[in-house]
Amino acid sequence: MSDPIANMLTMVRNAQAAGKQSVKVPYSNVKFALAQILQQEHFIAHVEKSGRSKSRYLDITLAYNEQKQGAITLIKQVSRPGQRMYYGYRDLQLRPGMTQILSTPNGLMTVRKAKKEKVGGELICELR
Repeated sequence: MSDPIANMLTMVRNAQAAGKQSVKVPYSNVKFALAQILQQEHFIAHVEKSGRSKSRYLDITLAYNEQKQGAITLIKQVSRPGQRMYYGYRDLQLRPGMTQILSTPNGLMTVRKAKKEKVGGELICELR
């Protein structure tokens, strides 16, 4: 069994390490929501849906700084299919310099936003 979120994170990590400008990832609603959060948090420059119904994909444009270094220095999947990690909103910890993405009943959001809305969920990944 493969994990589509892990595959997406790995594709983005590898494309950035190779210095690519963009990467194409197979489409799903969860991946699109995750990519939109990455764009809002300035880890990627742009995301757009492309293709037709059976062959849809996400075209993700990666973000780099002036020294051609990638915006993502660390990308780590926390919750895996074999070991899900669930947290109540009181148990969520804000980590300085780290962006954490959570899957909640209200959709995907950062831990910062989840604490404001007082909602918990599954911790998907951490980025720096």
